[in-house]
Amino acid sequence: MVETGHKQPTDRQAVAAGSLRASRAVIDEVDSCKGSKGSVVAVATIAAIQAAKRTSDFIPLCHPLALTGIDVDFATDRDKSLVHCKATVLCTGRTGVEMEALLAVHVGLLTVYDMCKSVDRGMEVVSVRLLAKSGGVSGDYQAPD
Repeated sequence: MVETGHKQPTDRQAVAAGSLRASRAVIDEVDSCKGSKGSVVAVATIAAIQAAKRTSDFIPLCHPLALTGIDVDFATDRDKSLVHCKATVLCTGRTGVEMEALLAVHVGLLTVYDMCKSVDRGMEVVSVRLLAKSGGVSGDYQAPD
């Protein structure tokens, strides 16, 4: 792992987002909050939060971080048959939280897949990316639109 002990702790934030391309039946199940396994959004939100908190268990050489905030939002786009997930992760520390935000989005979307696979096995996770980050020596980053 990279040595970060010499760095001063700063407020860090990262925002990541991605989507799941799915059938209209899946969109209906996500919107209804009455899936066969329960509320898809509620379970996927908890899964995304757990993933962010345990990122160092999954990504080799990531530092375990004391996160101070995790916000996960899901939305559907009926016209494009997409389920969107956006994660914002915060901490005060010596290293950034980009991986935590990215992993939260992936796991959130994979949880939607798992909960809806009986309806549509052809779903596809698409466009997961870092939207923004702030804090640290490297400064701020904002993804181009």
